[in-house]
Amino acid sequence: MKKAKLADEQLVRIYQDTSTQDSFETLYKRYVDKVYQKCLSITKDSDAAQDYTQDIFIKVFNKLDSFQNRSSFSTWLYSISHHYCLDQLRLGKRLSTETISDETESSVSEPDTINSVENRLQALEVIMNSLPAEEVKLLRLKHEEGLSIREISQQYQLSESAVKMRLKRTRDKLQELYIRYYY
Repeated sequence: MKKAKLADEQLVRIYQDTSTQDSFETLYKRYVDKVYQKCLSITKDSDAAQDYTQDIFIKVFNKLDSFQNRSSFSTWLYSISHHYCLDQLRLGKRLSTETISDETESSVSEPDTINSVENRLQALEVIMNSLPAEEVKLLRLKHEEGLSIREISQQYQLSESAVKMRLKRTRDKLQELYIRYYY
């Protein structure tokens, strides 16, 4: 076991010193199946796990110069893998998409779609104007200006959990009003 760890460290050192592709390729072959399994255990989707595995190794390849031997290479790699998969899952939840069937696409013309989107945006704006200004401000800081929870909490001198809870309550209220208004 100790021998494998030294071999990883040596391969990383060789790559850092000489940028020899063979050393990275050896690391890739050694860990690709393990990273794939890690991704698969998190995503439960073999296609996503394959994509994420490739993305992770591209990321590792680009950051291998910054590896500082504070931990073993495998620990560093698994940490990157774990965080990458979780980030992708979070991103997927935020950007969830609906598939549109061919029938729907052919039956709705482009102007109808544009009018529908405009109508929904107008409805959303009307509903947002009915909410208290402070609640709308928090939503706009988070979702339009892209501030983090920490930045908002510092700006309002609130705890991060208080900001999260206020954002959640406001989103829930907005969603409930939107459903009543639009449907």
